[in-house]
Amino acid sequence: MKSRGGACRVVPAMLLAAVLAWAGPAAAQEVPARPEAGGFRLGIQPWLGYGLWHVAAAKGLFRAEGLPDVEIVTFAEDREINAALADGRLDGAGVATHTALMLAAAGTPIRIVALLDVSMTADAIIAGPGIETVADLKGRAVAYEAGSTSHMLLSSALDRNGMSLADITSVAMPALDAAAAVTVDRTPAAVSYEPYLSLARLVDPSVRLLYTAAEEPGLISDVLVVREEVAAGRPGQVAALLRAWQAAHDDYEKNRADDRAIIARAVKAMPEQLSTAFDGITFYSLPESKAQLTGVFAQQVIADVEEAARAAGLLRGEVDAAALIDPRFVGAVVPGL
Repeated sequence: MKSRGGACRVVPAMLLAAVLAWAGPAAAQEVPARPEAGGFRLGIQPWLGYGLWHVAAAKGLFRAEGLPDVEIVTFAEDREINAALADGRLDGAGVATHTALMLAAAGTPIRIVALLDVSMTADAIIAGPGIETVADLKGRAVAYEAGSTSHMLLSSALDRNGMSLADITSVAMPALDAAAAVTVDRTPAAVSYEPYLSLARLVDPSVRLLYTAAEEPGLISDVLVVREEVAAGRPGQVAALLRAWQAAHDDYEKNRADDRAIIARAVKAMPEQLSTAFDGITFYSLPESKAQLTGVFAQQVIADVEEAARAAGLLRGEVDAAALIDPRFVGAVVPGL
C-alpha cells in the first residue's frame, strides 16, 4: 500500500501514540477466550472481498468458534448498510475504509477491528467503444453509486487526469445497475466492482477496463467494524468472529476452487463467470491484518483514504482516524506482538 499521490506521509505523533497504546498486552488481556451468549448480526454487500464470511457460514466455522447464531445480512447499497449500522440493527459490518470514516464522522459509534481485504483490479472504471483513456470521459455520462468506493475511485482517477466530477455527467445508480448500464443502456462508462465487472465483460466483450484500483494500491480496502457497545460488552464474540474469518482464510488456501464456488453462489454468479475476478482481490489473514492495524494501515493508509474521501466530497465532518482503530481483538487472537 502507498499514499494517494505516491509520497510518504509523516506519522502524526497522536496517531502513533494511540496505535502503541492499543497494541500493549494489557489491552489484549481484556478479550475473553470464549464468546458471550447471543446472536451476532453481520452486514455485508455482494462484494467478493467479503466472500470468506460466506465460506465461514457454509462450512460451519462460526459454530466451531462458539458462535452458532451469526446472521449475515446482505445489502444492495452503501446507504442501506450505513443506516442499519447507525440505528443498531447490525452488530457489525464489512465496509470500505472510507465508509468507516464517513460513519464515524456522522456520529455512528463504531470501531475498526480488522482489515479484511484490499482491491486491485476488482474495483474499476469500465467503458464501451470509443473511450480509450480517462481523459476521454470529459463531457460523457458515467454511471456509479454515489458515496461508494466507486465514487471515490472515479473522483481520484479524474483528479489524476486534471479533471473533477464537474467535468462529467454523473448518473447515480447501484453498482450492479451501473455495470449493466454500459452493456444494456450503452452508457459510455461506469464504475463498479466484482462480480459485476466480470459479468458486464461477459455480456459485451467490447467493454474494457479503463482504470482500476491497482493504480492506487490501498485506496480501496475493506474493514470489519463493530458498534462500540458490542466491542465493550461482547468482546469474546468479536474475537470469535475473527477466528472464524481466519479459519475460512485457511480453508480458502487449501480448497480454493470449492470456496470460490461458495462465494460465487452467494453473490449470484457462476464460478466460471468469475475465473479471473478473484485474482483482483487480496484477502488478509489475521496476522497480516494485525500487522497492518499496528503498522502501515494505521500510520499511513487510513490517512490517505481520508484525504481521498475528502477530495471526492464524501467526507465533510471531523473524524479521529486513530481512535477508530482497535487492534486489541486481532492482538488477542494472534498473540506475540
